[in-house]
Amino acid sequence: MVYTLGQAAKATDKSKSTILKSIKSGRISAQKNDIGDWEIDPAELHRIYPLVSENGSLEHQSARQETPGELIELRVRIEALHEQNGLLKDDRDDLRRRLDQSEEERRKTQAQLTALLTDQRQKEEPPSPPPSPSGFWHRFWNAKFSL
Repeated sequence: MVYTLGQAAKATDKSKSTILKSIKSGRISAQKNDIGDWEIDPAELHRIYPLVSENGSLEHQSARQETPGELIELRVRIEALHEQNGLLKDDRDDLRRRLDQSEEERRKTQAQLTALLTDQRQKEEPPSPPPSPSGFWHRFWNAKFSL
């Protein structure tokens, strides 16, 4: 359903020229049909100008009542969205867990590589000098060469 310029003026209790000015200024989008009449989408019109009832009072667009079939459909869609939301949360938690595991593995690998690249050998103490000989031959040779 679309409004003509006259129907739009009547539905909003505005003049045709006011509606036309809004169209030409770009506040309301509308198209001309094959015979040159303006076609205005009701949602586009009532986005700017509220709907006025027959007696001239403003009508609330949110007062529309859903049928029981629509309510059931909406409840089913809400349940499906809740289920999808739960699945997305599970995926998010799984990805976080996997990221944490990957980070821990990376740290371990980095520690292993650092250990391989650095010298991990223990420092050796310099060898202690052999004990000085105190036997006969030692005294003999030392006495012979020290003269």
